[in-house]
Amino acid sequence: MIPPLVSFITWNRLGLTARNLKALLATTDEFELHLVDNNSQDGTWEYLQDLKDSRIKSRTRFEANRGPVYAGNYNLAKRAKDQYFITVDSDVNIHTPDWISRFLEAFRQFPEVGLLGAVSREYYDRYRQPLIEKEKNGTGYLQLHRGFVEGCCQCLRPELLDQIGYWSEECCLGDAEICFRICNYTPFKAGFFPAVEIDQVQSISCDECGAKGYCLLKDKPRNCFDLRNEKYRNPQFKALHGWKYRKYVEELAAGKRSAYCGSVHDGRSMEQSCYNRHLAEENFRYYIENAN
Repeated sequence: MIPPLVSFITWNRLGLTARNLKALLATTDEFELHLVDNNSQDGTWEYLQDLKDSRIKSRTRFEANRGPVYAGNYNLAKRAKDQYFITVDSDVNIHTPDWISRFLEAFRQFPEVGLLGAVSREYYDRYRQPLIEKEKNGTGYLQLHRGFVEGCCQCLRPELLDQIGYWSEECCLGDAEICFRICNYTPFKAGFFPAVEIDQVQSISCDECGAKGYCLLKDKPRNCFDLRNEKYRNPQFKALHGWKYRKYVEELAAGKRSAYCGSVHDGRSMEQSCYNRHLAEENFRYYIENAN
């Protein structure tokens, strides 16, 4: 089997990027790692260039942040047809050494599952939607009934991706929209996977940083976390452009589009789908103008 493709996208927060990539690379499991820097200004790109690991297959720096969906689909477009795809956000610290093997074993045990996500213990404590416990041969997951699986650390089955293509660039709602498509317009299920343990600490002190030698903000009045927080615009984007998701859901219900979404990174996929280039470009432009 082709080793899974792991997509790691970072944007400022150099301290967390260094901490969490160290944990990600600590596993002896096989995978192909593709790194994207979404126009960080804190030394992240310099740090990524110096990482040494044969499993790192590409390093890309965008000249502008066009949002998380644009960057995620860029890496997804590199996936081989029969390859599992795993997303790991830069604020995810993985505690489970054999985390990739555990994901793959769950997919072997549960052929109906298309997407599994690992979340922090704090997220489980806050989650209020019903979940269905599934267990087989010592492996289990929590099947989604309503709601969505947080997108911070997800593994997607290749057969599912053949049916859904990419994250929607026309609404850019990420985990919410993709879980809605999976659970309502494909035969696959989605759920949480407690066997992979993570935390999502949102900041560390400069003294704890493992990448001090790369920092471009030394002796500056703001640190890498201040820089990220000043430009973080996901809630504002949702408030302004959330109507696009409602329109998207209505079109799905009316049969005006299928569950398959194309991407600007894959010309053939745009030809095979109902792709509204105007809406997608408007979303990318919002991030260019507000998150750089």
